Parts: sequence; C-alpha cells; structure tokens
Amino acid sequence: MSRIGKIPLTIPEGISVTIEKKKRKILFKSKEKQLETPIPLGIKVKMKEGKLIFTKENELKQTRAYHGLARSLASNAVIGLTKGFEKRLEVEGVGYRVNLKGNALEFSLGYSHPVIYEIPDDVKITVEKPNKIIIKGIDKQRVGAVAAKIRSFRKPDPYKGKGIKYEGEVLKLKPGKSGVKAL
Repeated sequence: MSRIGKIPLTIPEGISVTIEKKKRKILFKSKEKQLETPIPLGIKVKMKEGKLIFTKENELKQTRAYHGLARSLASNAVIGLTKGFEKRLEVEGVGYRVNLKGNALEFSLGYSHPVIYEIPDDVKITVEKPNKIIIKGIDKQRVGAVAAKIRSFRKPDPYKGKGIKYEGEVLKLKPGKSGVKAL
C-alpha cells in the first residue's frame, strides 16, 4: 500500500482543479499559468472539501505503484503553480564561463568553439556571475531536464573537478596515475 498515495492533497486558494475522466488527466490552473497531470490506469481521483483524494481500483502491483505516482505528480503541479521550482548550476574550471545573450546561453567550456544553448519558452534562466546559472519554472520535470541538458555540455571531470555541476554536488575526486619509480 502506498503511503504517499493515501495522503489527501490539499488545494490552496487561487488554484482551480478540473478532473477530466474521459481524457484521464487533471488540469490545474492559477491566474495565468496552467499545468496538467495524467491519471494512470487503475487510479480514481475525487475532489472532496478542497482536497484531491486518490484511490486504487484494484490491488495489482502496477496499480499500487501508480497510486503514489499519481499523487506525487499532482502535488508537484500544485507546488509548481504556487512556489515554482529552481535548479542551480555551477561552472568550474579555468576559463570556463557562461554568458546570457538574448534568448541563448553562450558557454566557454574549453572546446575550440563556444557552446550555444537556446533557452526554452517555459523555463526562465538567469546567470549570476560568470559561473552560476539559475533555472526556474513551474514544471519540475522540465526544469530538471533543462538542468541535465546544460550539465551534459561538460560533465564534471572525476580527476580535476572541472565542468558543470549542480550547486552543492559533492564530487569525489579520483587519484591520478602514480608514477612507477625506477630502482
């Protein structure tokens, strides 16, 4: 039984919820923003006294797994519309930096050419200093995907620690080769 799925989801003021049973999705709307989450097979959703209640139709293993997933996705949509989500990235390395140019990020990452990344419309990116990137948005999955894409341009090097990493990410550096001493 899912502990997360059993907890009713309280809907704060300012957010309207529409459950579309035929299309199997839930629409969350705030003043100017809108998100939707799918309702997996085997899960029923009811609105009761300002709370969303998720129930299972059967006890199959897959349905039990979807029970907590459906509630978590709905919870992320509510949090996204009220507070939003944020990921912070750090660019480390001599000469490594990032610049915001219009609707694109220009990275200098030690390659022979600059790496250009077009910023998607549903995500807001700001550059703090030449080596800190802040990614904000209402969709948790989208913010994480954009952060992962940017990180993939130059993943942290396990020997020197250079590259793009998440803020607070601890890298365990590997020891380099130790020279063999001749007798």
